[in-house]
Amino acid sequence: MEAQPEVIEACLEKWDMNWLLHRAAQRVGAAFAEEITKFGISLRGQLVLQALATEEAQRTQLKLGAMLGLDKTTLTSELDKLERAGLVQRVPDPNDRRVRTPVITDKGLALQKEAGDALAEVERAFRSRFTHDEMVVIRKVLQDLSRGEGPTHGSCI
Repeated sequence: MEAQPEVIEACLEKWDMNWLLHRAAQRVGAAFAEEITKFGISLRGQLVLQALATEEAQRTQLKLGAMLGLDKTTLTSELDKLERAGLVQRVPDPNDRRVRTPVITDKGLALQKEAGDALAEVERAFRSRFTHDEMVVIRKVLQDLSRGEGPTHGSCI
């Protein structure tokens, strides 16, 4: 059940940074999730594909999971889905049969590019609410809050 607009507006007046950040992340995340479903993958799947498409050095599953903030079970499940769709393949390490290196396929690269472009449009729609100078401040604040001390466990998506 959706909350009434006046109730949401009243809540937005609160100065509780955690609540406001969470609510903003929900709104942006929902818009991204809605768009990415058009491509038959999840936001986590797109995150994995993006990492594999942009990283010069190959990474083992373990290193990829650590880089993305995804635990072993979550990453394995996501890689299974991507592999079944022909978007990635896991190449065994010739020196250690327990180690696998995920590699994006040509099909995965094409889908990642198309989905990435679509998500960039969703982001542009959100950014259009702000001036360039406001976006510089927003990005800096979010980057600063994302760095530093404190827990970093859990998935980034």
